[in-house]
Amino acid sequence: MEIRPLNIFYEEPDPDRWIRFDRYPRRLIRTIVRGPQPAGGVMMVALQLMRGLERLNIPYRFNDYRYIKKHPEELACLIGKPQLLFERQWPNPVLFGAGVYSHPVECPDLFEKYPNVKKFLVPGEWMRKMCEPYYGNKVLSWAAGIDVDRWRPAEGRKTTDFLIYDKIRWDHRRFQGSLIQPILKKLDDHQLSYRFIKYGSYRHDELLEGLTCCKAVIFLCEHETQGLAYQQILATDTPVLAWDRGGYWQDPAYYPSIKYGPVSSVPYWDSRCGEKFVDAGNFEQALLLFTERLKSAYYAPRQYILDHLTLEKSAQAYLDIVASLNEDTADR
Repeated sequence: MEIRPLNIFYEEPDPDRWIRFDRYPRRLIRTIVRGPQPAGGVMMVALQLMRGLERLNIPYRFNDYRYIKKHPEELACLIGKPQLLFERQWPNPVLFGAGVYSHPVECPDLFEKYPNVKKFLVPGEWMRKMCEPYYGNKVLSWAAGIDVDRWRPAEGRKTTDFLIYDKIRWDHRRFQGSLIQPILKKLDDHQLSYRFIKYGSYRHDELLEGLTCCKAVIFLCEHETQGLAYQQILATDTPVLAWDRGGYWQDPAYYPSIKYGPVSSVPYWDSRCGEKFVDAGNFEQALLLFTERLKSAYYAPRQYILDHLTLEKSAQAYLDIVASLNEDTADR
């Protein structure tokens, strides 16, 4: 049976700034001066999906606008970002996401304004529940896959106890005093060594290098919709001690006008991955349990990723969603 190629689209927003079409020379100058732009989180979603499809031998077209224009009956898979939907005319049925806007208030009448959008994909379950009152059963959670060949256990002796992954995005100065410093004091009290890596200022190879010498990771982030970085860490078979504060979604672009909770910093997780703590007050209790279980090889974080979040499993889950939409279209 012949498999119809998927039509995948992804573009970064790059509007004209001063005159019409000036985005093109500006893009060229940026590339010359700064080099190729590294893939961000949403771009990684598109790249990882395509890699997963390749491993399943599923054909696809990428940003083939000429083809999709000639075939309005075929599904258009718009990974993101939202300007792809809002700034182009799409007569095709559309699968929208998972790299979309952060909250439905950005487009509460999405399915009325764009009736050709069949489903709205978000990266995780708590975000799906946040969107559900607006979009009902048209919102689905779907996670990008992790390349377990690149993110794999390191060989050699690990000499540092913890790599502290700092992804605290808002009000960092306050958390430096109320969270990070108390954590460091407890690590010092228990004579546990550590080093830091900060989100937004490292390359993937630097994270891999840090994981080769660290036995475990302390992951600090207010919340994640999916959390590719901590899942890459888990894929290296490195257990994680995660700050999972719960409570409200904290994005200052929306909070406190919009209050939704509970959220999670580790939305894909089970007991094989590590331990969680809520704040500095219960960090030591979690730390002692975590370090004791580390000694007995209690955790199996890579197996969790292999069971749930490989490139192949993610791509297959996406294909299942596409198949269900194609069946609905055929029934009509």
